[in-house]
Amino acid sequence: MVYSVKMWGKVGDFMFMGEYHHTIDDKGRLTIPSKIRYELGENFVVTRGLDGCLFVYPKNVWNEIVTQYQQLPNVKEARNFMRFFLSGAVNQDFDKQGRINISSPLMKYADLKKDCVVIGVGNRLEIWSAERWNTFIVENEDSLSDIADDLFASSLNV
Repeated sequence: MVYSVKMWGKVGDFMFMGEYHHTIDDKGRLTIPSKIRYELGENFVVTRGLDGCLFVYPKNVWNEIVTQYQQLPNVKEARNFMRFFLSGAVNQDFDKQGRINISSPLMKYADLKKDCVVIGVGNRLEIWSAERWNTFIVENEDSLSDIADDLFASSLNV
């Protein structure tokens, strides 16, 4: 189950976390839990993510990201990343059943067929094919302790 948690600070601060297993129907529609729909708002953005998944951002977070991207230097790496990230972006809203319709290019990019996993990752959701998600977990579970040590040192108890 994916959860969104209200954070301290200004109104509307929240953090997505957790894991939700679901299926995508033949028309590319994925049901999002009602609590998550509330936090995403009526309009949000789905785009190509990193590591072969899709990123889903609430509109206010998306706008902040685009503003930051516009401040990047006009160098090849920045242009290439912006092309990749922004060209796949699609404004979305929910249908009456609380589903989103994932476009064919995004389905292909993330290798989404039927079984998928929606995970909360702070300010965004990620949509993974169940197969890719399971592979990610298996390939990374042994190194996560070392990664946590490197990232957080002694400043955070994990």
